Amino acid sequence: MKPYSVPYSVLMVCMGNICRSPTAHGVLRHKAQALGLQDTLVVDSAGTHNYHPGSPPDARSQAHARMRGYDLSNLRARQIEDADFERHDLILVMDWDNLALTEALCPPQHRRKVRRLTEFCLVQDKPVVPDPYYGGANGFEEVLDLVEDACDGLLGQIKGGRLK
Repeated sequence: MKPYSVPYSVLMVCMGNICRSPTAHGVLRHKAQALGLQDTLVVDSAGTHNYHPGSPPDARSQAHARMRGYDLSNLRARQIEDADFERHDLILVMDWDNLALTEALCPPQHRRKVRRLTEFCLVQDKPVVPDPYYGGANGFEEVLDLVEDACDGLLGQIKGGRLK
């Protein structure tokens, strides 16, 4: 039995869980609340690497998210764990490396749950969410553009019952 009493759970995954995945976590959570889905959708995030356990999201990620109305301040980095594959209905990775690492960790019976976040984009046409960590402000804005688009597409599919 799933530990959550809600119908759908999404895990966002990047490398260190301080830039892209907490941004996606915060954006999806915010958009779900705006649609009144906060009681039917659980959102979480994790990293493929244990670089920053317990750390808040990168200050730049928080600042750019805040400028668009998203609060990431209560999120904390953690590494993906075995229980995540059972617990979550959908595991969305940010790039090809995270996809390969997550699939390698994932038990075969749960591999269908692992997908790229950008598969849900409605407008943007990029295969991955690029890592903004070593870049400038434009990188964090691009992450937000892609994440917002993908979260809109994802929520449309969830609301429409197209994801099981």
